[in-house]
Amino acid sequence: MIKSAIVLVRTLGTSKPSLILSQTRCASQALPQLSATKYNVKRKEFGVVQSEDVNYFKSILSEEQVLTEESDVLPFNIDWIKNCRGQSKVVLKPKSTQQVSQILAYCNERRLAVCPQGGNTGLVGGSVPVFDEIVVSLGSMNKIISLDETSGALVCEAGCILETLDNYVRDRNLIMPLDLGAKGSCHIGGNVSTNAGGLRLLRYGNLHGSVMGLEAVKADGTIVDCLRTLKKDNTGYHLKHLFIGSEGTLGLVTKVAVHCPVLPKAQTLGFFGVKDFESVLSLYRSAKASLGEILSAFEMADNYSIQSTSKNLNLPNPIADFPFYVLVETHGSDETHDSEKLNRFLEREMGSGLILDGTVASEPAKIQTIWNLRESIAGSGLLEGYVYKYDVSIPVANYYDLVPKLRERMKSVTTKVYGYGHIGDGNIHINITVPEYSKQATDLLEPYIFEEVAKLKGSISAEHGIGFRKPQFVHYSKDPAALDLMRDLKRLMDPNGILNPYKVLPDP
Repeated sequence: MIKSAIVLVRTLGTSKPSLILSQTRCASQALPQLSATKYNVKRKEFGVVQSEDVNYFKSILSEEQVLTEESDVLPFNIDWIKNCRGQSKVVLKPKSTQQVSQILAYCNERRLAVCPQGGNTGLVGGSVPVFDEIVVSLGSMNKIISLDETSGALVCEAGCILETLDNYVRDRNLIMPLDLGAKGSCHIGGNVSTNAGGLRLLRYGNLHGSVMGLEAVKADGTIVDCLRTLKKDNTGYHLKHLFIGSEGTLGLVTKVAVHCPVLPKAQTLGFFGVKDFESVLSLYRSAKASLGEILSAFEMADNYSIQSTSKNLNLPNPIADFPFYVLVETHGSDETHDSEKLNRFLEREMGSGLILDGTVASEPAKIQTIWNLRESIAGSGLLEGYVYKYDVSIPVANYYDLVPKLRERMKSVTTKVYGYGHIGDGNIHINITVPEYSKQATDLLEPYIFEEVAKLKGSISAEHGIGFRKPQFVHYSKDPAALDLMRDLKRLMDPNGILNPYKVLPDP
């Protein structure tokens, strides 16, 4: 048991989550099956890249910004979980918004399809080609343009890595409002384009609230300048929101203005074992009531999730085996005040029996080590075989219901089914591990899992987006009128359909 709320801190090693994710990318050298073949997709009537097109790109960019060698292009064709694989022959690496504009204007005129790509850390195949779309990689657009340390307004290019931005603003007493396990690789432009959620949405909200403005390029090369750093701007349609979460289908985000909260002076992390999911919910209700404004994250993981990370990646679990684990984090401005609130919460719930065992850390290295155990779950299962990954939002009361249902349904084909995620915003990640991809397993899962989510009026994608893998299921979360309006917007902003085709919207 915990002898003191703040005193007992287990000694743990440290490890960067981005490094762990990188290890899983290299776990298997086998190339995944082509997406078009695997999912039986037909190529649309786009142009085919010719040598004169490549020459044009080299004339507006440079030799090193145009990749055509198969070995150079291959990494841009495969998503990091090796689920999807495209057939692109050309990767373009623009260094400015103007170059992006020139690329898109030319591609639109020639009806050449384009696949925008950031850090390529997505989980639904949205960031890699399906056929021979030209990959436009924004990694070279990585300049930090400005930071207003008083208002917290950061302006940067889309290719900036999230962790780089977080380190930059932390040196200036601020933090990024977004934190992801893939922060060492993902780009802020990709985060915005997918409306990435992350670990602290409970405290800092989603990117629709944090993004103050952005710059984007439409399919015809038009630059849309909504790059403002104002918290209040009520001048008509809020166009920035069209690009946030549209996954590159309406335009390419090239610059972003983000509001950065003040760096918390006091941060504490608790990692606890509980006996069942009802105890998880009871602990969440108690944490909201007791910790209030300092509660920054409330995460849950079942035993299979933590075992996967601990065993596959050799990360230490600081407490014994329990059916469920809860991670509670606080961000505050007064260490004494925050410690008192946390102590009262822990003493009460240890006494009530909700918390069976646990550890609390306030030192940055130890906090990061515990977070690593949670953040690395997404990648750890890849070392066991093929992983089906679902992220859904459902009412908190039903949060874990799908996991035991899927264990029973999938028992003949699966190695493991486990659930973890963000209790604070109703987003659960469900991973199903099988020895290798099979149509039998897929047919058992889809559309069953989406039908179950729809029955609860949930969302089939809480934060990963729709991408390539879910357009045929989006109707479980969007009614026909909403889908028609989405198609109208797509036709208006990209009449030739060249931007990230085969993604987000189902065929009519």
